[in-house]
Amino acid sequence: QVQLVESGGGLVQPGGSLRLSCVASGSIFRIDVMGWYPHAPGKQSELVASMISGGSTNYADSVKGRLTISRDSAKNTVSLQMDSLKPEDTAVYYCNADIRPYITLRPQGYWGQGTQVTVSS
Repeated sequence: QVQLVESGGGLVQPGGSLRLSCVASGSIFRIDVMGWYPHAPGKQSELVASMISGGSTNYADSVKGRLTISRDSAKNTVSLQMDSLKPEDTAVYYCNADIRPYITLRPQGYWGQGTQVTVSS
């Protein structure tokens, strides 16, 4: 059973910083890609940052220069450093990963439970 668990959300003032983490656990052969999707009420959820197994990253234009994704492959962990936060960044941030479990070796999508980020003064 593969699971993703996020942590690190909270309340921060505009201009502040937070660091989110997502740990994948279980019988994992390989993680192909990990990324973050914020979900806010009334808004479409879109990928804001992702990293593939080779280390290449991708960012939404709205977060370039403010969010940085990193990965510790040995620990099956991806982190999202969030700087210069804005009220519009408020959302539940979900970790998503394409993982190949040992039992099938085929890529499957997994989601974490989400972590709340609130940017407010």
